[in-house]
Amino acid sequence: MSGRGFEASEYRARLKAAQMAMVRHELSAILLTTEPEVRYFSGFQTRFWESPSRPWFLILPASGGPVAVIPSIGEALMRTTWVSDVRTWSAPDPIDDGVTLLAEALREVAGEGKIGVPSGMESHLRMPLADFGRLQAQGLEFGDDAGIIATLRAIKTEAEIDKITQACKIAGRAFGRVNEVARHGVKLEDVFRGFQRLLLEEGADWVPYLAGGAGPKGYADVISPAGPQALKTGDVLMLDTGAVWDGYFCDFDRNFAIGVPSRQTQSAWGKLQDAAIAGFEAAKPGAEASDVWRAMAAIVGDGDGAGRLGHGLGMQLTEGLSLTKRDHTVLEAGMVITLEPSIETDAGMVMVHEENIVIRDGGAQILSPWASGPLPVL
Repeated sequence: MSGRGFEASEYRARLKAAQMAMVRHELSAILLTTEPEVRYFSGFQTRFWESPSRPWFLILPASGGPVAVIPSIGEALMRTTWVSDVRTWSAPDPIDDGVTLLAEALREVAGEGKIGVPSGMESHLRMPLADFGRLQAQGLEFGDDAGIIATLRAIKTEAEIDKITQACKIAGRAFGRVNEVARHGVKLEDVFRGFQRLLLEEGADWVPYLAGGAGPKGYADVISPAGPQALKTGDVLMLDTGAVWDGYFCDFDRNFAIGVPSRQTQSAWGKLQDAAIAGFEAAKPGAEASDVWRAMAAIVGDGDGAGRLGHGLGMQLTEGLSLTKRDHTVLEAGMVITLEPSIETDAGMVMVHEENIVIRDGGAQILSPWASGPLPVL
């Protein structure tokens, strides 16, 4: 298991790769405004991003080191990272919330050149639109980052994969203790609270995401919050967790039967396992995301109701590619993805199964503790 954080060499390599791509796309700088992007290049990790009151900026110049333009409340933490150029203002400032300071820094590193801003799917501009307009009015030229940041983040280093693996191990241990919090008669909301406690006890830093469902033959959806309904004999319980360790997510679920499962439930569970195996075998370098989707959909159906049968994973719960028939992203070694087949078990009811894998040159490697055998009974 790797330790927490990364060596400075990891961040320097990320910056160098970004700068090489910036030269190819004729960008003088890239402006980053969101938590995972700022953290990816700086190591600045804090839950203070939960507060929307302050914007945060990191500039990647075409040459030289990154420039952090941040609220003064974050200066002490940022100076513990490898970033040496840290510029601050007292925030929040309703008159000038870092705009002047940011414009000066951008003009200094980019001159008259073009500044890239991540603009593809899953990106957003984490600053007021009016303030971005003020930046543009300074004569600075902005445009898309040509997908540079998303492309870099899609391929994980071994150090990143180690952190995801650790998160998976933590969740695996917590799933192994589900019988401590879930049984006939326990309210689903209490199961959710108890399972989060298990995750924390097993070493998760926090649990930003926990979803699931329970009901006879399956559940109606996989994103609803838990309610006060009690588990009953014959129910299928599913818990899906995105637990975090050192800034990296796991994202997989497990299904359980409350009492002896029906033949129909066992059949659905068997198909889900078969679909996950088919997706695992199809997930090789050079294959497309749609190929992995097709392998699973051939067993469980097309999954249009869920929208996709898996996705990219890393610093965010979902990132990058989607396993759909329309996503033709080519898989490369180092990509971490989820396999998430779902199957309809009755009118309006489904079961979902999810595993986490990393693409390797020889095929795929499982990161989550692979679920196999009969449906576990609580």
